[in-house]
Amino acid sequence: MTPDNLHDFFLASAGVAGALIGLLFVAISVSQERLAERGETQIDRVRASAALTAFTNSLAVALFALIPGNKIGPTALVVAILGLLFITASLLSVVRVDGLRWRDVRDVVFLLGLVTIFVIQFITAIAVIQRPHDSGPVRTIAVLVVVCFLVGIARAWELIGGPSIGLKQEIGVRVRRHDRDADSARDK
Repeated sequence: MTPDNLHDFFLASAGVAGALIGLLFVAISVSQERLAERGETQIDRVRASAALTAFTNSLAVALFALIPGNKIGPTALVVAILGLLFITASLLSVVRVDGLRWRDVRDVVFLLGLVTIFVIQFITAIAVIQRPHDSGPVRTIAVLVVVCFLVGIARAWELIGGPSIGLKQEIGVRVRRHDRDADSARDK
């Protein structure tokens, strides 16, 4: 059973998930050519599907949490299973289309992160089903809804080719610049 103090959270989450899914559909429609199943595009297809899976997970959990009764546990369980099936299919499709290459490791690690989320959700959903009046597992599911939003946003950002600025990248640029400056100083 969803605690009363989480009602507004799930209400807002359902709205956010719906809006993010709509924006993802727009991004996918603009990127249709990149997402056709051939060669290099498979990772983009997996990214789009991962974002949609994360957002749909959040939407389903949030909407069913708003229905009076004990609906959040079974819903979280079903969408966790569907999420795990999606990840399995995604990994198989990446290997089938591209073969597993070093450049895909980051995406595979991201998918393994989704596995972690869905396994935690699966276990927590069982706890909700077994102890419907315990609010702790429902709160954990609420946190997982937020995590799915963040994962979906990150995947969508990569899908549209958003800029990536990270600490590793910035340190690498500084080290290369320092080495280049040192080489220039030695050559003079």
